[in-house]
Amino acid sequence: MECTVTWTGASGTRSAMGFVAETGSGHVLAMDGAPDANKPENGGANLAPRPMETVLAGTGGCTAYDVVLILKRGRHDVRGCSVKLTSERAPVDPKVFTKIHMHFTVTGKGIPASAVERAIAMSHEKYCSASIMLAKTAEITTSFDLLEA
Repeated sequence: MECTVTWTGASGTRSAMGFVAETGSGHVLAMDGAPDANKPENGGANLAPRPMETVLAGTGGCTAYDVVLILKRGRHDVRGCSVKLTSERAPVDPKVFTKIHMHFTVTGKGIPASAVERAIAMSHEKYCSASIMLAKTAEITTSFDLLEA
């Protein structure tokens, strides 16, 4: 896997701290920093997700992918899945994630709650590389709602 991240601030864009990432699979993702009222030249313009937000989003994508795949492989009639991630970070550099809560909403027909619970556990214990890495510094908790389609 590879990715090239390029600073766009020097090319006269609207943000002094904008970056573009191009992934090995050929996709492009913009990132930007938060505005800095004390030193505007050091801040972004909030034109795109912040880099750490993309880490959190990638983790959500990784685990949601696993949960859907595990449920489908179990022949469950899954119709929808979303996960809302909330987090806390250390107050000082390197402001690592210290707590992450993932709340899943799974929609389907006749899916037992135990199957959803198992899929989430399998993702976090075995398959989701992102959440397994983040668990080295963060306490990760999960919850879910199961909606009948």
